[in-house]
Amino acid sequence: MGCNHDCANCHSNCGSSEIEKLKLNDRSSIKHIVGVLSGKGGVGKSLVTSLLAVKLSKMGLNVGVLDADITGPSMAKSFGIFDKAYQQDDLILPYITKLGIKVISTNMLLANDDDPIIWRGSLISNLVQQYYKDVRWEELDVLLIDMPPGTGDVTLTTFQQIPVDGIVIVTTPQELVSMIVKKSINMADQMGVPVVGLVENMSYVVCPNCQERIYIYGNKDTDYLSQFGYPCLSKIPFDGRLTKLVDNGEVEDFNLDYVDDLAKKIIEDMEDK
Repeated sequence: MGCNHDCANCHSNCGSSEIEKLKLNDRSSIKHIVGVLSGKGGVGKSLVTSLLAVKLSKMGLNVGVLDADITGPSMAKSFGIFDKAYQQDDLILPYITKLGIKVISTNMLLANDDDPIIWRGSLISNLVQQYYKDVRWEELDVLLIDMPPGTGDVTLTTFQQIPVDGIVIVTTPQELVSMIVKKSINMADQMGVPVVGLVENMSYVVCPNCQERIYIYGNKDTDYLSQFGYPCLSKIPFDGRLTKLVDNGEVEDFNLDYVDDLAKKIIEDMEDK
């Protein structure tokens, strides 16, 4: 109660300071880890994760995607993955997409895609740990972690036990969402996890006739984003073409520049590391 998770400057004997980072298996090496996070569900974290994975892959990087949204996984659907994961030499093998992106997601473990995962938080966190340390990722430049909404067990486990280099915060132009997104930013700040920047999803829609931008949430003023203290690196509009590709499992075929600046910032951070 009242813990700010700043173990390095804490003198309590709660045992939390003894938590060590998980170690990868000897068949894997990951240079950079980025989480995609928001305090609220339904804002487009999985969309941003998949678009970012595709963009980084097309820029020549070896990319992996860990779907940490265990009870609401969507990465398999976005990438058109129907195969089930299997084990080899005590390690889980990820699915490799046509662009070479390596993906692990809970639906790859279920007999039926619509089977629910009815687990308590500790079991869910354990599976996320297993996805990190027991998957044969091999050589990755970037591992993207699609986080579940909120600041609960999985987020805490990820921040404490996986060496995350930075997080991307996804928001939408609504005051309610903005208020909840602040909680995620505050959690990251308190736990010493760097924030790469913001992505505003559902930013606007383009009129198909006149090409005018329509701000359906009534907020075209980007100054409100400054309240978060981090730069907005990408604005993603409502785009029916993108929605159709994701629904069809063809997100790798999308080629517009919605997340280009975000991808470039991540590569800059990798070079500075």
